[in-house]
Amino acid sequence: MNEPDILSRKIRELKDWQSVAWRRIADPLITTIERREIRYHLKESDGELRRYLAMMSERLRFRPGPPEEVGDSLAQLEFRLLG
Repeated sequence: MNEPDILSRKIRELKDWQSVAWRRIADPLITTIERREIRYHLKESDGELRRYLAMMSERLRFRPGPPEEVGDSLAQLEFRLLG
């Protein structure tokens, strides 16, 4: 697995975890302490997710584009005979 795939996987995992954590916070059966702990972990994961997204953005921004087509430059030359 190459590095962008690992980064994409980590981003997806963090997003999924945060989604579950927000649903857990909404659960009326959890205690205030559990809710506080979940929020603390959400804050940490948010920083990590932002860092991974910035890394992905930088990689996409500086990704080399497709190579330019180089035509036959000699075919466009016009020769004149001087006489």
